Amino acid sequence: MQKTQPAPTARTTPGTPRTPYARRARTVALTALAPAAWGSTYAVTTELLPPGHPLFSALLRALPAGLVALAITRVLPRGDWWWKAAVLGVLNIGALYPLLFVAAQRLPGGVAATLGATQPLLVAALAVAVLHDRPSLWRLSWGVLGVLGVALVVLGPHARLDTVGVLAGLGGTAGMAAGIVLLKRWGRPAGVAPLTLAGWQLTAGGLLLLPLALAVEGAPPAIGAGAVAGYLWLGGMGGLIAHTLWSRGVAGLPVGASAPLVLLSPLVAAVVGTALGESLNAVQGVGFVVALAAMGAAQVDGGRGRGRRWRR
Repeated sequence: MQKTQPAPTARTTPGTPRTPYARRARTVALTALAPAAWGSTYAVTTELLPPGHPLFSALLRALPAGLVALAITRVLPRGDWWWKAAVLGVLNIGALYPLLFVAAQRLPGGVAATLGATQPLLVAALAVAVLHDRPSLWRLSWGVLGVLGVALVVLGPHARLDTVGVLAGLGGTAGMAAGIVLLKRWGRPAGVAPLTLAGWQLTAGGLLLLPLALAVEGAPPAIGAGAVAGYLWLGGMGGLIAHTLWSRGVAGLPVGASAPLVLLSPLVAAVVGTALGESLNAVQGVGFVVALAAMGAAQVDGGRGRGRRWRR
C-alpha cells in the first residue's frame, strides 16, 4: 500500500513572529523607536551642540544621513517619485525642522511639545480628506486624551503663548501630519526598501536646508568632541535609522495607529529631563500614564460600523 506523504508545513524565517498579532506588535515596537529617538533631540541639542545654530544642526542631521543612505542603496527615484520624494522630504524634514526650531525659540518647551501632540488629530482630519477614511470615535477620543496627557506632563504653570511660535509649531506639526497621510496614500514604490525611501527624504530635506542655513546663520560654528557625538547621534539614530523605521511603520500600519506614536517624543524628553536632574510630580505622573494609555488604545479600533475602515 502506497504511503501518503505528510502535507508540507509553512516555513518561517528565524526571528519572524508567527502570528499576525505578533507581527503587528513587532511593527508597532520598531516604529515607536523613531519618535522615542526624536524625544532625545532637545537634550542632545542643549547639552552637546553649539548654541545659536539650529539650522546648521538640522542640516547635519539630515543631509549626511541622506547621502549615506543613497551610497548604501544606490537607488534613485524614478518617474513621479522624484517630486513625491521631494514633497515628503520638505514636509517631514526640510520645512519641519526650521518651524520646530522657531517654535522652540519663541515658546516654552512644554507648549511646543503640546502642539506637537496634536498631530494624531490633524492626521485624522487629513485622512478624511485625502484617504476618505473616517476615524472611529474610539481613536478620536483617545487622541484628545493623549494631547491632555502630554499637556499634564510638559506644561508648566507659567506657560506663555506667542503668536508666531504657536503658528510655527502648528505648521511643523501639520506638515508632518500631511507627510504621514501622503506616505500612506503613495506607499513605497515596488522593490524600494524603507532605507531607500528614508534616504530620498533626508537628502531632499537636507538640500533645502543647505542654502537656508548658509543664508541665515552663515559659516558653521567650531565643533568640539561633544558636538561631534551629538551630531552623530542626531544624524544616525535620530535621522537615518529613525526615518527608516518610521517609513517602514507608516507604510505597514493604519494611520490611526502610527500617528499616536509621536506622543512618545515629549514623553521621552520628559524622562531624559529627569535623568538630567529634573523631577516629575504626581500630576505629571498621571499625564504620563494617560498619554501611554492613549498610544496603546490607538492600536486597537474599538469603533463600529464606518469607523472600521480606519483600520486599513
